[in-house]
Amino acid sequence: MTAIEVYDPALCCSTGVCGTEVDQALVSFAADVDWAKQNGARIERFNLAQQPLAFAENATVKGFLERSGQEALPLVLVGGEVALAGRYPSRGELARWAGLVETATQPKQSGCCGGGSC
Repeated sequence: MTAIEVYDPALCCSTGVCGTEVDQALVSFAADVDWAKQNGARIERFNLAQQPLAFAENATVKGFLERSGQEALPLVLVGGEVALAGRYPSRGELARWAGLVETATQPKQSGCCGGGSC
């Protein structure tokens, strides 16, 4: 399975889902990463505030930061290649890159009004 690496901007914690003002995009992305990992995806996240060496030691990431600056983060590498920059990927993108089948996030309804003819 292809490795997915996410280089986050400086966040207060490893997921950014902390503090008093939580960004909904980070909440959704954290849930999507958990879903993908539970389905076998190999995803690793690096936080600029907590793991600056990971940014400095990766030539692709270092070059990206030199050209674009940390304002252009997050940066997503798939198999070591740049796949996305400037926003977090959707669940569908994570699924495609990891070779997973995306499942519906809404539970299916059952019973008389859940699609049957009443």
